[in-house]
Amino acid sequence: MVNLRDLGWHCGSYEPGKNNAITDIPGVAVGHKTIIEGEGELIPGKGPIRTGVTMILPHGGNIFKEKVPAGVFVANGYGKATGIPQIFETGCLETPIAMTNTLNVGLVFDALVSHAIRNNPEIGIKTGSVAPIVTECFDGYLNDIQGRHIRESHVLEAITQAKSARVQQGNIGAGTGMQVFELKSGIGTASRVVPNERIDSNEVYHIGTLVLPNFGRFKDFHFYGTKMASILEKQKYLPKRDDEWVAKLGGGSIIVVIATDLPLNSRQLSRLAHRGAFGIARTGSILSHTSGDFIIAFSTQNTILHANKDPFLQKTLFNDTSPLLSDIFRMTIDLVQEAIYNAMLSAETLIGRDNHIRVSLNPEDLPKSPEN
Repeated sequence: MVNLRDLGWHCGSYEPGKNNAITDIPGVAVGHKTIIEGEGELIPGKGPIRTGVTMILPHGGNIFKEKVPAGVFVANGYGKATGIPQIFETGCLETPIAMTNTLNVGLVFDALVSHAIRNNPEIGIKTGSVAPIVTECFDGYLNDIQGRHIRESHVLEAITQAKSARVQQGNIGAGTGMQVFELKSGIGTASRVVPNERIDSNEVYHIGTLVLPNFGRFKDFHFYGTKMASILEKQKYLPKRDDEWVAKLGGGSIIVVIATDLPLNSRQLSRLAHRGAFGIARTGSILSHTSGDFIIAFSTQNTILHANKDPFLQKTLFNDTSPLLSDIFRMTIDLVQEAIYNAMLSAETLIGRDNHIRVSLNPEDLPKSPEN
């Protein structure tokens, strides 16, 4: 299990953060809950289980009372995410961001509502409701997806165990049962440090991403411009061919979460989210007709107090005329591309229901980097 940089490859020229993870943004934490149980023939509702949930916390406080600015880009809307319309309308998010599988969305939504009410008992009584952000990808090739095995306790465990440290990648949390380009996928992450010399400030700023890629056919996979189907041994990576499933693999999905401590507003964050789609495309995705491709970006600066009634606010905002904005867009594209590759390289071969198998990408089969 390696990362892209371990192999001498780099996406762009900007330096990564300390952990090369979304958690390099101060205050951001990530937690996972993984469920792997049973093997062999599928018994709907019982198993085998290959699924999980991943939670991203923008900060360690009460997110409902201290909302964070956010923006969204829906690259292709064949998905079941919740809370997205409210981000479009209000420009902020007020719960942790959850990732899970498609049929677990309602269960995770309910768990986040309960979590928010426990911490804010005035919800629905003395104040408005809450809009949980729950995103999903389909893991039904490896997992008993009809079983909807995520429980409230799993969601709470992922939240309480979330850490602002190195992020576990690969077959963990929501990434457990995922696949990309008919290979094993999982959770991937990466970060960048914004060049300090471009900012008239002593502050150090970061951009990071965490991705859940679950899309594409083997023939679509590109690695730095190389069409990998032409050099990978097909039988090695696709030992069990299921033509019915292959016909459906043009779709799939990806969830991308981008975080920064730059003081960007919702409109600027939406522009950042748009650039994430270019990072996805670099790996070979076509954002298919039946693909749910959601990119959420948020800033940890300029939190929005739920109870603040002041008609005017004074805040430091990023200048739209700054040439640094193009650097930030470029970093975002690089980040997403690198995180997808990290999700693949960190994943491990997994056998799921009905002995379906997804083989992990062997780093030795990749082209050699210019540094090697």
